[in-house]
Amino acid sequence: MQKPSKPSAIDQSQRARLSTDPYKGVRDFYPEDQFIQRYLFEHMERVCELFGYEEYNASVLEPAELYRSKTSAEIVNDQTYTFTDRGDREVTLRPEMTPTFARMVAARSREIPLPARWYTIANVFRYERPQKGRLREHWQLNADIVGVAGIEADAEIIAMAHAIMRSMGAEERDFEIRVSDRRILDAMYDSAGIDIDTRSDVTRLLDRRAKLEDFDTQLAAVVGGTEKAQALISEIERTTSTAYLEELRVALEHMGVTNMIVDTKITRGFDYYTGMVFEVFDTSPENRRSLFGGGRYDNLLTLFGGDSIPAVGFGMGDVTARDFLEAHNLLPAYAPASELMICIVEPEATSHATRLAQDLRREDVTVAVNYSGKRLGDQIRQAEKMKVPFVIAVGAKERDSGRYTIKNLATGNETVLTADRISEHLFSSLG
Repeated sequence: MQKPSKPSAIDQSQRARLSTDPYKGVRDFYPEDQFIQRYLFEHMERVCELFGYEEYNASVLEPAELYRSKTSAEIVNDQTYTFTDRGDREVTLRPEMTPTFARMVAARSREIPLPARWYTIANVFRYERPQKGRLREHWQLNADIVGVAGIEADAEIIAMAHAIMRSMGAEERDFEIRVSDRRILDAMYDSAGIDIDTRSDVTRLLDRRAKLEDFDTQLAAVVGGTEKAQALISEIERTTSTAYLEELRVALEHMGVTNMIVDTKITRGFDYYTGMVFEVFDTSPENRRSLFGGGRYDNLLTLFGGDSIPAVGFGMGDVTARDFLEAHNLLPAYAPASELMICIVEPEATSHATRLAQDLRREDVTVAVNYSGKRLGDQIRQAEKMKVPFVIAVGAKERDSGRYTIKNLATGNETVLTADRISEHLFSSLG
């Protein structure tokens, strides 16, 4: 049998090259990007744990029926990555975390001690048009408290969102916490005569009000006439606050939160909200928009067949959080993982440089050894480009004497030390 001929060099050069671009609407995280991502995550995690919340997680794959029953038809039909697997099951890449959280709590509702405080930073997916602050894939902090029906839980959730913003360097003047109540909206629907069957569509439309040029026309079409639409808008604009919202304001002030604003236009788009809803808004003129939000959803767990359990929480995405930090000049300066680079002056010193690195790692120094074989000057330039703060050049002289010159690349200062003093010097210099 004749073997197939190998493709010629011309054939190979003509073959289409794979694109280096990521899938549309998602991101690659190079080290500088991942550094900021970890900064966000660490502040989110730290604040959640300061409030007594425990971390959990779950698969990104969920049965599609979870979202058909518990979010909205628009999200499932137009915005999810849904497919049929080889077992003929309809599967969805999760577009949000709250239904997964509710499913997990409902599955062990008799075992989980209440109140339960849980948080996670989850990867979520939505098929929608990529734009500033909104991508097809992002990471989102979800924090929820289950088993507390009172205003204390509502205040705690908002205070935690506030604390995360402050933890990342934001002043209260940099953002507003706009709060409303779904019960107000239900009363408005009653007053304006909005049919129960259309209320979910109206709520989602109100949630997108600021983004729609033809909002009035769309609202009139959904509610069944211009007169009804105008009556509803009048109700919303006439309602400025309630006794509950003023009580919430006082509770938040006791927790050091003084930038809460009552805004009855806040509705949140999901069907499952039953009480307080809130959104955090950026006040920067360059990025004036909603950053994230949440609210109370006391009935969601009943959809799994169990008893009603009060719950309240919020979700905070990494994309809008990063945009906020950038708008307010709060992005952290990149710092590499390596505190020290050992540059090898000559091949004969390689094994000694490796052993020195291992000894320093045992003392918690993060060390990169430059095995490139390049000239010393090129190795130091690489360390500078990587923003590594310190370098040590290791050659026969250092190997034989046991003394090493540590150079601070930011100041140019050099210090000669024995191996057992290196870690102490680095830790004191780095603070």
